[in-house]
Amino acid sequence: MSVLTRDEAQTRARLLDVHHYAIDLDLTRGEDTFDSRTVVRFTVRGGTGTTETFVEVKPAELRTATLDGHPLDPAALAGDRLTLKNLTPGEHELRVEAAMHYSRTGEGMHRFTDPSDGETYVYTQLFLDDVQRVFAAFDQPDLKAVFDLTVTAPRGWTVLANGTTEHTGDGHWKAATTPPISTYLVAVAAGPWHSVRTEHRGLPFGIHCRRSLAPHLDADAEELLEVTRACFDRYHEKFTEPYPFDSYDQAFVPEFNAGAMENPGLVTFREEYVHRSAVTDAERQLRAVVIAHEMAHMWFGDLVTLKWWDDIWLNESFAEYMGYQVVAEATRFTGTWTDFGVARKPWGYDADQRPSTHPVAPENVGDTASALLNFDGISYAKGASALRQLVTWLGEKDFLAGINIHFDRHKFANSTLADFIDSLAAATDRDVHAWADAWLRTTGVDTLTPHVTGENGSRVLTVDRTGTRPHRIAVGLYDQDLTDEGRLTLRERLHLDVPQGEPRPIGKLPALIVLNDGDLSYAKIRFDPHSFHGLRTDLFGIPGPLTRAVVWNALRDAVRDGELPAGAYLDIARAHLPRETDLALVDGVLTFATAQVADRYLTPEQRPAALTTLTELCRDLIRRTEDGDHPGLRLIAVRHRIATAAHPDTIAAWLADGTVPGGPELDPELRWRILTRLAVLGATDETAIAAELERDPSATGREGAARCRAALPDPGAKNRAWEAMFASDDLSNYLFTATAQGFWQPEQADLVQDFVPRYYPEAVAVAARRGPAIADAAGRWAFPAHAVDAGNLRLGQACLRDAEPLPALRRKLTDQLDDLARALRVREPDTR
Repeated sequence: MSVLTRDEAQTRARLLDVHHYAIDLDLTRGEDTFDSRTVVRFTVRGGTGTTETFVEVKPAELRTATLDGHPLDPAALAGDRLTLKNLTPGEHELRVEAAMHYSRTGEGMHRFTDPSDGETYVYTQLFLDDVQRVFAAFDQPDLKAVFDLTVTAPRGWTVLANGTTEHTGDGHWKAATTPPISTYLVAVAAGPWHSVRTEHRGLPFGIHCRRSLAPHLDADAEELLEVTRACFDRYHEKFTEPYPFDSYDQAFVPEFNAGAMENPGLVTFREEYVHRSAVTDAERQLRAVVIAHEMAHMWFGDLVTLKWWDDIWLNESFAEYMGYQVVAEATRFTGTWTDFGVARKPWGYDADQRPSTHPVAPENVGDTASALLNFDGISYAKGASALRQLVTWLGEKDFLAGINIHFDRHKFANSTLADFIDSLAAATDRDVHAWADAWLRTTGVDTLTPHVTGENGSRVLTVDRTGTRPHRIAVGLYDQDLTDEGRLTLRERLHLDVPQGEPRPIGKLPALIVLNDGDLSYAKIRFDPHSFHGLRTDLFGIPGPLTRAVVWNALRDAVRDGELPAGAYLDIARAHLPRETDLALVDGVLTFATAQVADRYLTPEQRPAALTTLTELCRDLIRRTEDGDHPGLRLIAVRHRIATAAHPDTIAAWLADGTVPGGPELDPELRWRILTRLAVLGATDETAIAAELERDPSATGREGAARCRAALPDPGAKNRAWEAMFASDDLSNYLFTATAQGFWQPEQADLVQDFVPRYYPEAVAVAARRGPAIADAAGRWAFPAHAVDAGNLRLGQACLRDAEPLPALRRKLTDQLDDLARALRVREPDTR
């Protein structure tokens, strides 16, 4: 498939005005293909003479194409481009009829058959350039048009689309005409959906899922709708422009690659957000944030859309920031920024320290393949952090005034970074352009370090900065609570501008100094020696989970930078985490301690002791929650106790009994977790896996079985899993991921060592055959991350140098190899 370059898009945008698409899809043509008919009306600008351009379409079969009634030769289709020649200035009409392939990888029109009941569902995912897999289009974001959609679907199906839909009889559905939107935002979801419908502010609202998930959706329907209504109302308090579409549907769809997609009027979510097993309040909070994130896109992304993909941050950073902020303001989930700090922000910090880093607002995104690589921790987490710092510096009133100016100037049109900054500048006297240059056009993470001088009683604080950005931060000064040993109290919170701030008198030496207290800026922080020494005894006693998140992130950064031994991080976690109350913090620290510290940063010889430490930590948390008052904390502890089990006895007994003593009872999610760990430890077999799949024949059960089978410490099982991933193209995107997740295990390094050199050429080959979604999964999940050794690093570097992997795979390998090199440095600090 050809990639669209920025130059080509700019040329086509200067040439064309696209007015209207009439799209007719027939989903009754079988399991492999569907029919697609498209009529496009457009205008060619210009004075005299003729010109040419192209339309994108990637069919199974191009049946007919006519331009202004004149037939075009289907054989003239070159790749995914059909050239339109001899175009004169004025109005034109293009008609294209084709058969299109269904997808099994979450791209284009994805088709899924539910193993629970045999029902089939289809949905579109057209971002970033997959429109051509569904209908012919001038596929770039700044050629907005009005869309009319009709769909023929099997009997018993419901069709959802960007606007309200009407069943006109005999399986024919018609969607309401859209306002002008970009091609990648067109959406269809069809199948025998289970739906819960309501109305809010005069608009129809709906939530939808597969029929087999109906009980689980119904159980959470009120919470989902309550969050949706609360966020909708809060956005109308913030934005002067009303919601710009005629309805708001949220469909939870199977095998979705992303978290969600902001299609106007029809947001699609990964169906894991329909919780079929027990979850924590932190997970419910995350779901609320995703709902708010996608709703923010209705304005920033859908109403006002980027002109080209270099400004994708304008969509994602804004929605990321607004999602966390609005949920904290409008719902019962008030701890969103703690979750952001511990679960999202490290994603940005890590991405920004790799060779693949880029500015939040990059200037040289030359084509669509390059643009796809920028959907990362920088565009989301770092960009949202930058906006949070902007609001801190600018003030929320002026920030929102600028945003509303932007919506008014560019609604139903396209905009650039320059447009956005000009809108902000119109609402303030501050130099927003200079701020944007410093924050949005630069790469890397600044580091802030406190220095305390002077005698006790007359101490002075200065803050050193490594980096180039201005920071407006809060600095927390904490003293020992003399009435409660180990607890700290906030003496004062200073507000400083770095680097402009003058040295600040702070009186007596605090027990702890926390830079960036409140996490309002984006920077790594360090501690003065006195504070760092005190953290070993006082961390659990810091008031405020957001401050503790800042501290835990600083310790995490210190481990990754080789300044804090990985074993020391485990010791600190062992000492303080059993008394932690915030669910996001407990889960985030345990995840880093297991997946990075124990599995990668410590040597294989050190790993058993690390797992013992983590098992004891989880056991303490389980004991602490025996009163039943902390079900979320207990669930997190049980999950991590399963993941860190070095011996099968305890968790095998849980599985046999169907419960953890004192609770919880084992739901399907916990049963598959235990069975996967037992498979890794060689304490189960194919018979047990098959029995569990019979007990849970759902789609999630199929993924659990694939994960378990790949995890078995048996050469035959490993070979079968490998062949399924790399020699066959039969696995869907989710089954590929599940198989990859099970395959590599630190306990099985000797068993799988011969697969490590095979990984690189075979990953390149499967990515080339199956495209970006599988390339991403192969680079993310199938990478041999457990093999922290120089040989693996050399193999990967040779692959990048010689093998020409698909861009999506190249990006993932670049990041994985940089993380691998970092793990080697952490293991052997004397080699740095």
